[in-house]
Amino acid sequence: MATRKDPAPRSHCGQSGEALVHRPVGEARHLDHLLEGSYPSFGGGYLRRVWRLLDEAIGQGLPMTLAISGPVTASGQHYAWLNPLLDSGWFAWISVTDAICYHDGHRALSSVSEDDFREVPIFGDDGALRDEEIIRITDVGFPESVLLDTDAWLCNLLRRPEFQRRMTGCEFRNLLGRQFASAERERGAREGLLALCARKSIPIFVGAPADGSVFLNSVKLWALREALGGDYAFDLDLHAEVFESCAYHHWGLFESEAKNLGTLILGGGVPKNFNLQPEPALGQVFGFEGIRGYLYDVQITTAPVTDGSLSSCPPAEAVTWGKVDKDHYKKTTESFTCDYSIVMPILAKALLDKRARLTRLREELGEATLLERHPEARGYLRSDEGFRLFERRDALIERLLGKVRADAARLRQESGSAV
Repeated sequence: MATRKDPAPRSHCGQSGEALVHRPVGEARHLDHLLEGSYPSFGGGYLRRVWRLLDEAIGQGLPMTLAISGPVTASGQHYAWLNPLLDSGWFAWISVTDAICYHDGHRALSSVSEDDFREVPIFGDDGALRDEEIIRITDVGFPESVLLDTDAWLCNLLRRPEFQRRMTGCEFRNLLGRQFASAERERGAREGLLALCARKSIPIFVGAPADGSVFLNSVKLWALREALGGDYAFDLDLHAEVFESCAYHHWGLFESEAKNLGTLILGGGVPKNFNLQPEPALGQVFGFEGIRGYLYDVQITTAPVTDGSLSSCPPAEAVTWGKVDKDHYKKTTESFTCDYSIVMPILAKALLDKRARLTRLREELGEATLLERHPEARGYLRSDEGFRLFERRDALIERLLGKVRADAARLRQESGSAV
């Protein structure tokens, strides 16, 4: 008679992952606990993985970059979650659109009220809105006079002496941010995106500066100079701006405490491409040794991966270009198909709440005990002053130029120039 054997433990087939966790929402004491335990699968599982990667990257103290497309300033999303996230000190530089910078200036004007921005139907009567001189951006409407007043104000700003020179886009937007901040303080408006970045010394890159109304107003002043003469001398140095982005990337890999970088990409388009550009510039074009892509890459986009666009290109595809670390990407990257405006308020709140909780624990437990129990506190509780890279731009650019000088013979030979 056969004797009964204890059943063998079940084996996991293939590349199965962790066990599903499905904690009841009532048991979650904090928002991060909810994200970690009550989003077991499907789209919720993607959101949980995005949270975990952001939590890891920030907890490890990585300098983070942010690429964002879409009308976040016109819609007030910068007030809701973007500015609070950037004010944390975790983000080293950002890549945006000219339109984001342009719409950021509206609320600094004395002629513009917050009440001018209203919710309007997406599928309403746009002909009627046009008759009423209302501009619509998806479900946000505001008077066309807001644009006209902003154009007039920008033209006056661009004529000021401090703008009459050739400069990088980061220099330009820092100057613009200081002007926006002064106007916001004067009229008692909330701090905008450019003003915050100027205060935090966060460089702002715009990969397509001609594709937006800030530059359109400069075109008007340029055309007047060309037609009638004058001394308008503002000009953007695109070569220097790209090189500046390379200098910051080089700093992150070799001079920052973490010796690595992470990125959060919201949407796609040019901001995403420009944000990923320094690695191929430094490694492929300049041919410098030891250049690496981002260690952490978290992307939230609505673009379908099958459309072949960069907007939908997942981190795994970016690995083949060298833009994302090839040895760790399976554990440190995620691409979530979602409208980022839905989930970013939740993620930003969870990150900031966790920092606040760790701050309280440090006061209760002391630094040593806190770090023993929560090693991620070291990254979360780094100074909210941030990296202040714009203040260090001259030194960082000069150090990278030093590498060019040291490697000049090879670079000239490769580019077909005489040594």
